[in-house]
Amino acid sequence: MARYYELRELESKAPKLFGIPTGTKLDEMFFKIEEEDGKFVKKPLGGLPYLSIMNLTGVPDSGKSVLAEQFAVTQANAGYRVLFVTVESPANFLYTALKHKSEAMGADFSKVEENIVVIDASESDELRENPKALLDTMAYAIREKKVTNVIIDSITGLYEHKEMMARQIVRQFFNFLKKWRQTGIFVSQKRSAQASESAEAAGGLAVAHIVDGTIVLDKKLVETRWDVSLYGLPIGSVLRTIRIDGCRLCGHDSRTWVFEITEFGTIDIIAPLSEFIKRRGRIGEEKQEKIEEVE
Repeated sequence: MARYYELRELESKAPKLFGIPTGTKLDEMFFKIEEEDGKFVKKPLGGLPYLSIMNLTGVPDSGKSVLAEQFAVTQANAGYRVLFVTVESPANFLYTALKHKSEAMGADFSKVEENIVVIDASESDELRENPKALLDTMAYAIREKKVTNVIIDSITGLYEHKEMMARQIVRQFFNFLKKWRQTGIFVSQKRSAQASESAEAAGGLAVAHIVDGTIVLDKKLVETRWDVSLYGLPIGSVLRTIRIDGCRLCGHDSRTWVFEITEFGTIDIIAPLSEFIKRRGRIGEEKQEKIEEVE
């Protein structure tokens, strides 16, 4: 017989609303509303909502894996166990990336090594093609290593060549992480025909419709005089943006922000795009005037 709940029965099971830090400015972009002195005020959550499953999507080289790795290092350095399921890149390459990122972030790499558990599905057809085998392995790692955060990079790699099953596969992993009370990140890729600024990923909207929220990363090549004038960047440079597309668990900043991947391989979120254009656009206009003078 199907079970139902009276709402009050769920109070003891409801998760508390607080943030799990990412080590980026995203931590200030999720918020909750609290009453103070008769007024409702926004209070930053301090990270991704606890027990949320967030989808990071974007075109190739937009910074998805960089952000996921930065989250992993931040959590591990704080003493929390992270399970990193690598589907695209062999685990030994992940080790190198996490070590360099730890150095750039000033993290204690001995703690990072101790607190990150890796499952390498990139070189295992069984783990990549058989969701049950991967879920069983993840359950063992979570139980044995007392994991609290899970990253799958990428979830798209688990339904390559079978996108008709994308929704079913994503739902399996989403329900699994909820059952094991994990805060999770799914990295998902876009097909070339998909709009870069949308939340859609390979497999359609399977990921975005199931997860608790989506963060869209994008990049634009500055290639016209208009771009130079608008963004204040030289031709040939890349403008990267990040936007929280939605979150079911709490409020969030809905603006598009400009960020850069530093020379040390970390995410640095700079300013809302509108403010960036105001600040840099003036510089761009001056550059454009000089170009016209020369011509």
